[in-house]
Amino acid sequence: MICIPITARSPEDTVSEMISASKHADIVELRIDYIPELQNAEACIEESLKRKTKPVIITNRPEREGGKFNGSEQDRLCLLQKAIDLGADYVDVEYDSIKQITRRNSSKIIISHHNFKETPHNLSKIYDDICQQKPDIVKIVTYANDITDNIRIFELLKSAKVPTISFCMGELGYISRILTSKFGGFLTFASLEKGKESAPGQLTADELSKIYHVKDINRETKLYGIIGNPVSHSMSPAIHNAAFTEKGINNVYVPLKIAKIETFMKECRKIDFQGFSVTIPHKESVLPFLDDLDHTARKIGAINTIVNRNGKLTGYNTDCMAAVMGLEYSMKEANETLNNKKVSIIGAGGAARAIAFGLKEKGCDITIFNRTTERAEKLSHDVLCRFESFGEIHKLDSDILINTTSIGMFPDVNQTPVPKNILKKGMIVFDAVYNPIETRLLREANENGCHTVNGLSMFINQAAEQFRLWTDIDAPIELMTKVVKEML
Repeated sequence: MICIPITARSPEDTVSEMISASKHADIVELRIDYIPELQNAEACIEESLKRKTKPVIITNRPEREGGKFNGSEQDRLCLLQKAIDLGADYVDVEYDSIKQITRRNSSKIIISHHNFKETPHNLSKIYDDICQQKPDIVKIVTYANDITDNIRIFELLKSAKVPTISFCMGELGYISRILTSKFGGFLTFASLEKGKESAPGQLTADELSKIYHVKDINRETKLYGIIGNPVSHSMSPAIHNAAFTEKGINNVYVPLKIAKIETFMKECRKIDFQGFSVTIPHKESVLPFLDDLDHTARKIGAINTIVNRNGKLTGYNTDCMAAVMGLEYSMKEANETLNNKKVSIIGAGGAARAIAFGLKEKGCDITIFNRTTERAEKLSHDVLCRFESFGEIHKLDSDILINTTSIGMFPDVNQTPVPKNILKKGMIVFDAVYNPIETRLLREANENGCHTVNGLSMFINQAAEQFRLWTDIDAPIELMTKVVKEML
C-alpha cells in the first residue's frame, strides 16, 4: 500500500491536499506537526476525519524524532489523544510516549521509532521492545549510510511478528521504500509531489506507481537493479520496469548506489537479486566477486550485466555488441564498413574496453586517449592498439571519434571532452552519453559537418540484450525507446 503524508500548514490546505492525495493513496497521513497553530491543528483533525475518503493516519511528530512540533509535550499528546477519541483509523505514537496515551474506540495504534542518523545494529531489540507495548502496527524508520543498511531492514521485515512498517531514509534508502511489500511491509510512504516530502529520500506517488509499480510487488516478485555511483540519473529503472510490465513478468528493477562494491556483493546474495546492470565505476571492479564470466566478458575484462542462475553469478558484456551495431548502421548508410577505419576512443574504463574489443574484431585501427596514462596503456596492451596521452588529443587524425566518458552527461551538459576545432568535416563522432541525446560534443560535431551517433541506440540495445539474458524473452525495444524519449 501507498501512504501519502499531508504536510500543509493550514486546515484549508490540508483538506485540499488530502482530497488530492486520496486519488493516488491507499492511506493518507495527516501530519499535524506541520500546522503551526494548536487551535488550527485541532480543527484540522476534526475536519479531515469528517471529509476523509480513505483511511487516515494521524501523526504529530516531535522535533526529537525529526518532526515539526515544537510546543509542549502535553499539548502534543493531547492532539494525538483527541484523534483517538474522534475515531481516527490509525494514530502514530512514538515509543517513548505510548504509556501516556489511552487506547479506546477502534483506532489502531502505530508505535514508532525513528533514527535520522543511522541504521543501528540492534534493530531486533528495538522491535521486541516496541512489541512489548502491544502495538497494532510497528514502525521502525532509520537512515541509510550504506546500501547494505536496507538489507538489515529487509531481514527485520521477514521476521516480523505483527504488521510492520520499516524502511530507510535518504537516497541510499530508496530500495527499501520500493521493495517493502516484497518482504512483508505493511505500507510505504510517498510524497504527493516534489517539494512535499515529509522525510529524506521520499519518492513521489507517481514514481512509485508509474516507474516501480509498487502495488504489484509481492513476495514472489523477482529483483533486479543497476549497480553504479551515481545512479540517480539512470533511465534503466524506467525502461526495464516498463518492459517487465509489458511482458507480464513479476519482476522489479531498482537503483543501487554502491560506493563499496565488495561489501554489497557479499551482502546482496542474502536477498536473492536475480540480475544486475553494472555501470560506472564498477564495470571492472565487480569482476572478483562473480562466479563466472562469459567468453566475451572474459576477453574484454569488463562487464555491464550480471545474471544469477541458481545462486551462481555470471558476468556478461552487452555494451560491445550494442556499440558496434550503432556504428555499423552509420557506416552502412554511407556505403562503408568499419574495416581499416581509424578510430580514436576517449576513455579507458569498462565502456571503452567493450567498444575497443568490438571494433578491433571489425578490423579497426584504434588509438586510446585517456587522462590516466596507466589505464590507457593497459587497455592498449590488452586490445593490441596504440595509446596517446590526453594532452595529444589536438593531433587527432581519425575517421571515427568515440567518447566513452561521462563528460557532457546531465547535469553537466555544457562540458565536452574535446575542443571543437579538432572535429573535422566528414568524421563520425559517437558519444556513448545518452542523457542528453544531443550532447555538446555532438552539437559541435554537427556544426563542423561531422556525422554523429548518439548514445541512445547503444543504451537501448545493451538493455534489450540484458533483458533477454535475464528472462529468455525478446525485449520490447520500441516501448523501451519510447520510454526514454519521453523522459528526455
